Order: sequence, then C-alpha cells, then structure tokens
Amino acid sequence: MNKVKEDKTKRLNELVAIVKLVLLLLCGIIIFQKCLKERNIYFFSEYNWQEIFLVVSTTFVLILIYTLWIVFTNKRSKYKRSIIQHGENVFFLLFFIYLIIHSGGYLSPYKFIFILIIITTNIQLGMNSGLVISAVSSIFILTLDLISVKNVPINTFFENDLILSGVFILTSISLGYYVKIEEEHNAKLSEMVNIDGLTGVYNHRYFQEVLKEKIKESEKLGENLAIIFLDIDYFKYYNDLYGHQNGDKVLAIIGSILKSNVREKDVVARYGGEEFAVIMPNTFEKEALQIAEKIRVAVERYKFQGEENQPNGNLTVSIGVSSFPDKAKNDLELLKSVDDALYRAKFFHKNRVESYYSVLEELKKDIEEEHIDLITSIKTLISIINAKDRYTYGHVERVVVYCKLMAEQLHLSEKERKILIYGAYMHDIGKINIPEEVINKRMPLTKEEWEMLKQHPQNGVDIIKPVESLKDTMPLILHHHERYDGSGYPDGLRGKNIPYLARVLTVVDSFDAMTSNRPYNTKKSYDEAIEELRKCSGTQFDSILAEEFIKVITSNKSKFDEM
Repeated sequence: MNKVKEDKTKRLNELVAIVKLVLLLLCGIIIFQKCLKERNIYFFSEYNWQEIFLVVSTTFVLILIYTLWIVFTNKRSKYKRSIIQHGENVFFLLFFIYLIIHSGGYLSPYKFIFILIIITTNIQLGMNSGLVISAVSSIFILTLDLISVKNVPINTFFENDLILSGVFILTSISLGYYVKIEEEHNAKLSEMVNIDGLTGVYNHRYFQEVLKEKIKESEKLGENLAIIFLDIDYFKYYNDLYGHQNGDKVLAIIGSILKSNVREKDVVARYGGEEFAVIMPNTFEKEALQIAEKIRVAVERYKFQGEENQPNGNLTVSIGVSSFPDKAKNDLELLKSVDDALYRAKFFHKNRVESYYSVLEELKKDIEEEHIDLITSIKTLISIINAKDRYTYGHVERVVVYCKLMAEQLHLSEKERKILIYGAYMHDIGKINIPEEVINKRMPLTKEEWEMLKQHPQNGVDIIKPVESLKDTMPLILHHHERYDGSGYPDGLRGKNIPYLARVLTVVDSFDAMTSNRPYNTKKSYDEAIEELRKCSGTQFDSILAEEFIKVITSNKSKFDEM
C-alpha cells in the first residue's frame, strides 16, 4: 500500500511539474509579447525573427532550469520536499504578481493566471495552503484596483475582480475539499489493508515493510533500533478450554495493552497467531527491556476471564528483545535474534523478558582474531543444520540451556563451563555432511546410512580443528555418542575412559532427543525421559551424572513444561 501511495504521489508531482512548466512557457510569452507591443512590433512580423528566437531560447532555458530543479527536489526527503514545494509556490506567486504589474496592472487581462497556481498548490499541499495562496492573490488584485482606480462613482474593475476572487476562493475550497476526501479515503483503505481486524494493531505484512524502512533509516542516521517479540503463554491450553471466541478476546486485549504501554513512535503489530511484535525506532536495548517488562507486568496484572485455570494460575506472556545494529546487521538477522530471545524466555521460566544472547558472541571473546570469520561460518553451518532437520529445531539452544544448568549443578570451573557450553553449541556440526533425507528418514536407516550418520562426530572435529582455541571442545564433539558400557561410537570408549564433559553432554543430549519430536521415535514426557535415564544408567550413561541431571530437571520442571 505504501508503494501505491508513493507511486500516486510521484505521478501527481509529475502532473504538477508539467503544469508549472507550461506556466513558465505562458509567462515567457506574455512578458515578451508585452515588450514587443511597447515597441509597436507584431509578434510574427517578418522583421521579428530575432525577438521570436529570444522568446523561444529564453523560455527553453527557464524550462531546462526548472526541470533540473524538479530532479533535484525528487532526491530530497519527504519533509524537505514539502519545504521546497512551499518555497516554489511562493516564487510562482511573486512571479505572477510581477507579471500582472508588468502587463498592465489593474488593466492586465492575465489576472486569471493565479488560478493555476491555486490548483497546483491544492493538489500538492492541500486545502489550507491553497486557501493561503488564493487569499493572497485576491488581496493583491483587489488592492491593486483600489489603489489604481480613484475618483470614480463605481469601481467596475474592483467589482469584476471581486467575482474573480470569489472564483479563487471557491476553487480552492472545492478542490481542496476533494483532495482531503481522497486522502481520507486512501487512509481508510490503507488502514483496512495494514490493520489486523481482530486486534486493532498492524498486521504481519505491514510489519515487514516498516521494519525494512526503519532499519534503512537507522542505518542512515546512525541510530539504534530495538524490536520486541511477545508470545502468550499456554495460549493453546486457553483456547482448548474456553474456545476460540474467548481466545480472540484475549488477543484483542493484549493488542490494546501493547498500544497503551509503548510510545507514539513505536509500531505494534500482530506477527501471527498469538505472537505480537513491536518496532522501536531510535531505541537502545536497555530501554526496550524496560518497556518490555512494563508490558509483561501489565498483562500479568490484567484479570482475564478464566485465567485461574491456566497452568501458572493466570494468563501471562513471554517476551524476547533484540536490537540493531548491536545484535544483528540486517532485518533477517534481527528477526532471527529476537525469535531466539523469545524462545529462551518461553523455555526458561515463561512469563519473563529475555534479551538476545548468542553463545557465538561469548565464543568470539576466547578466539584468536584470525579465526573470527571461521566462528561466524560455524554459526551459519549450525543454522543450516537446524533448517535441514525440521524435527530438532531448537535442539542446540535447548542443549546449551540444559548444560548451563548442569554446569551450576556440578560446580564446574569457569573454564570447564565454557568448554561444556561451546561443545553443546557445536556438538552436531558434523551433520552438515549428512543428506537431509537421511536425517529426517522415518523408516529405519540402512547399514550404509547408519555408517554415514556415525561419521558426524569426526566430521565435526575436522571442521573446528583449525581453531586452536577450540581444541578442548573436540573430545566433547567426538565422543558425545560413546556409551558407558563401551558400545557407543566412534571409538567404543568405556566408563571413565570417556572424557568427563563428554559424558555430561551425552546425558543432556540424549534427554533432549527423548523429549523432542524425532522421525524415528515418539516424544517422551519429562517423567518418561527421567525414567529412561535411570533405566540406562550404567549402560548408556554415567549413573552419577545421570542422577545429577535428573535433579536439575526435577527442580526446574515447572519451567520446562509445555515446551
């Protein structure tokens, strides 16, 4: 819709420019015609070709200058173009005043020419500006009549020009009112196209358009831009319990709460389903976090119908926050980062605000400068793997969160904590070489496919081997599929021969695999997965580490439910 509006404005400006070019041509002819009459020379006499050439060449120069002026004006911002257009209309008004005076003053037959600039002003700048131009034009010609014509019983020039002034005003009002109606109609159409009918906030399509525009503006002005993603906790549960009509009422209320808790310059949109988004121009992440927390509290305190039956006892939201250019370099990266922040908020507690955090950023601090680009490439590879494996989307993020909790539970040193988290982040990177149809295969793998899959730990080690700072993570990547009884791969290590942190990662990785949708097994509940950990202790898992992780899960179970 914005492009349609811009195209329409561009075409109107082109029309007005053509009218003004014609006006310049007419003005040139009037001026030179007056000059020639003063010298008693007919315009097309055989002795007048030099004058004709002068008229044509001078008018051509004026048109060329104005054409270049139009090109210069179109490159300016909307605000500057408006100022230039006002200035341009003042110039034409003064030029016409000079033309009337030069062509006979109150006797001039060209007073009607003011109506043309009145029309173009109304089209470009609206009724108020058109009325100002028409008022000034009327005052000028009427004052000229009063000053020039004296000592007559009836000033017929004033009477005739009074009618002309009325035509000026009437033209300005009628045309200006039409332009106003047209603008209001277009605004209504734009609202219908851009507004989500249910919630009263902007829709997803408009959000995408504005985000691109605002990022370009922020880039140009060197400003920050923050973005908020909001998701209603357990909304499916609420819909199933009370029906979609009541669910729609909740969505409308959330939209209203958002609009009343953000600033005038912020753009609130329904991103899809129960997700909302807020674009916050010229805003640092710290300020966005404060506003996000204000929204979270407002929703938590609102008394929704039937909220007492929600799992948390009331209806709440989870919110993710990210910013440009600190956390992302373009609109796609920004959306990905804020989506990750929202995911973390929902995964880790719900009813909370989380800013975007990447293991990669922490990892970069510990990596030699010459290997930074390789680390960025590793992030890209992990994103590709997540895209290939639709059943395990978010697996890496969940394993990282679990490993952080496990590191606290085991009282690991800072160095060990980092090795565990970095290993968790990169443990499946070797899957980049595994075909998508193998990763997502629902039927049992063939012997050849299984051998191919078993190569991904070694493939992962080969990828990160050039980075000296990551050598401590290699044992985790290589051995996270070893089993405590020695029946794992790739080396069939047994018991304490399996590196300690690799044994930790094995427990965490297996638990998330059991509680996630996979093509080759049914998703288990947390209680079922805990039972499986105990059942496989001493065979697949280090029994001590399995029990420690069970403590982590049981103490945080309420935070992880419904993920």
